Amino acid sequence: MSQPPLHAASPELARLTLGFVPLLDAALLIVARERGCFAAQGLDVSLSRENAWATLRDKVAAGLLDGAQMLAPMPLAMSLGLGRAPCETLAPLLLSRNGNTITLSTSLCQASGAALDADPGSSALALGNWLRGSGSSRRPRLAMVYPYSCQHYQLREWLSLGDIAPDRDVELVALPPPRMVEALRDGQIDGFCAGEPWGTLARHCGAGQLVATGAQLWPGHPEKVLGVTRSWAQRYPATLAALLRALVAAGEWLAASPDHRRQAHEWLALPPYLDRSIRHLDTLDSDAAPIHQQLCGGDLLRPTPQAALHFAEPIVRQLEAQGGRFDPALLAACYSPVHFDAATHH
Repeated sequence: MSQPPLHAASPELARLTLGFVPLLDAALLIVARERGCFAAQGLDVSLSRENAWATLRDKVAAGLLDGAQMLAPMPLAMSLGLGRAPCETLAPLLLSRNGNTITLSTSLCQASGAALDADPGSSALALGNWLRGSGSSRRPRLAMVYPYSCQHYQLREWLSLGDIAPDRDVELVALPPPRMVEALRDGQIDGFCAGEPWGTLARHCGAGQLVATGAQLWPGHPEKVLGVTRSWAQRYPATLAALLRALVAAGEWLAASPDHRRQAHEWLALPPYLDRSIRHLDTLDSDAAPIHQQLCGGDLLRPTPQAALHFAEPIVRQLEAQGGRFDPALLAACYSPVHFDAATHH
């Protein structure tokens, strides 16, 4: 386990509360707590499970959480004041790449012929052709987790591959990730785009089938980040550095062996974390097809503004549609590696 440099300043805060949403890419936060990586950096960290992204966002902005696992676009959207009052927010570390699935109800897959294929456009086209030929006046209701999310943008991009107009041919709604499978099973929605484990859980319980993955649409995209407000980072720089070192140590441990990933799966399955939602998984796979979720290894945790361009483009379009103007310096500040590099002497 990585130890703090001898000259590292002591954390200004001894006790922190970090938020997370029950998803596999909360893994590094959970591993860092259960494995003792936070404690090794002099931090006593509590993890607070939040079921909705908007709730988590507001708690970070209000200072009720010191930081949180966030959707990768969320720090930029918060800084721009999209969805709430502006709150300058940073993403000093990546928690995952890839990990999203587009899942349709089993009945809709059977009716349309949409199925997972090497080309995500084939399932979208199958759905589009069925919609154009079915004669039904009811638009399928598809859920994503938050308006400013890779899930939303990837779902729109996938629909466009089938010549499906997201704002005309389907109804898009936002739902918290833990509600997706139940809503699909109950017929409240016809499909969703969400992070794991919810897509494979829908498949496991017979409610749905995977028809595309985020890795197919945006290979290697940043999916979750650690998010903290700029004011918090300025007030507690040594605490932030210790937090980053602890998460890097958790990533190194997770990457070291399959046994470690099995142990991590057991920790994630504890009731305070993901509980029964991962009972269908035997281990915490890393980079397994077709989802290719990456939680550790290599340079995965280091943020860069360049990696954020995929989701920055639709955010800029949304901002300009509302009459706003985008400053590229804000993107560079949100996803700068400066805090990561200083903490890890990268």
